[in-house]
Amino acid sequence: MEVLKVSATSKPKAVAGALAAVLREHGSAEVQAVGAGAVNQAIKAIAISRGFVAPNGIDLVCIPAFAEIQIDGEERTAIRFIVEPR
Repeated sequence: MEVLKVSATSKPKAVAGALAAVLREHGSAEVQAVGAGAVNQAIKAIAISRGFVAPNGIDLVCIPAFAEIQIDGEERTAIRFIVEPR
């Protein structure tokens, strides 16, 4: 599954375009975000991407989960969103 990493400075429309492309190619994707700002941008991107793929008859759902990841040798808790068609 393709993993898209989102930061607080990511542009939601750009992430949404990437997410829509991954969904069309692979059928599902994972979006990872660390921190409140990054989670905000990720949720906006998922909402925008629903609009991008809806004309193709794809209805997206999002499953949130926690993930422990390593950043610069330090363990951090990320929010992971699994995005797939309903």
